[in-house]
Amino acid sequence: MLRFLLLTSLAALVLAELEPQPRYLEDGSAEERVVGGEVARPNSWPWQISLQFKSGSNFHHTCGGTLIRRGWVMTAAHCVDRSRTWRVVLGDHNINSHEGKEQYMSVSRVYIHPNWNSNNVAAGWDIALLRLSSDASLNNNVQLGALPPSGQVLPHNNPCYISGWGRTQTGGQLSAQLKQAYLPTVDHKTCSSYGWWGSTVKNSMVCAGGGKESGCQGDSGGPLNCSVNGKWVVHGVTSFVSSSGCNAHKKPTVFTRVSAYISWMNGVSI
Repeated sequence: MLRFLLLTSLAALVLAELEPQPRYLEDGSAEERVVGGEVARPNSWPWQISLQFKSGSNFHHTCGGTLIRRGWVMTAAHCVDRSRTWRVVLGDHNINSHEGKEQYMSVSRVYIHPNWNSNNVAAGWDIALLRLSSDASLNNNVQLGALPPSGQVLPHNNPCYISGWGRTQTGGQLSAQLKQAYLPTVDHKTCSSYGWWGSTVKNSMVCAGGGKESGCQGDSGGPLNCSVNGKWVVHGVTSFVSSSGCNAHKKPTVFTRVSAYISWMNGVSI
C-alpha cells in the first residue's frame, strides 16, 4: 500500500511538472498575504480594497480588489462565485483595527464574467465586478485605480507591484497590514514555455514574479500595479499560483489581464 501511495504521489508530481495545477489565492478564513515584499506605506495604493464576508456577527477578509469607479470594484470571479454577505472596505491599511480612514460599503450586486468556470481556473475569465450600495468618497486615502487601454500587453520585465493582505508565506498567517512586493512581468512566451506554466497560462493572463516574492492566499482579486509612462496602472487581477507553493520556482503569480476585459467591464458598468 505504501509503495502504491508513493508511486501515485510521484506520478502526481510528474503530471504537475508537465501541466502545473493552479491554486486559488482567496482565503475562506482570511489568511492570505503577499510573500516577501514589505509593508506598504499606509494608503499608498488608495484603490486597493479588502473584500470581506460575514460569518456570524463578524466580517472576515478573503480577497482584495480595485476601486475602478466610485460605485464599482473589480475583483476575481473565484472570490465571489458563492453566495455570501459581502462588504468592501476602502481606505484600509490594518484590517484588524479601525483607523478612522476606512469607508465600509455593502455590495448590492455581483457581476461574474459569464464564461467563468469555477472548476477550471486555467481557462481564464477570472474576473468579476461588484456594484457598491453607495458611491465612495474620493480623498487622499481612497482613489480610483487607472485601467489600461483595451488589448495593451506589457513588455517582459515591466516593473509592477502586487499588493494585498494575503499570507506572508505558504501556509503562513495573514498580514494585518497591507503589504506590497515587487513582481516584474514575465512575457507570455516565457511563462507559457516548458518548465514554466506551459499551456496552463493563456493569452488573457499576465505572469509576474517567479522568484522569492509572490502572491499568496488572501491576495486574490487584488491589483497588479504596474508602472507605465510614470503612472501606476492596474494591469492584473490576482488569480492563482502553483499548487506546490506560493513562490515556486518558474511558477510566477498569474493574474487576469485587465486589458483583455475592458469591453466586458464597460458593458457591465453601463
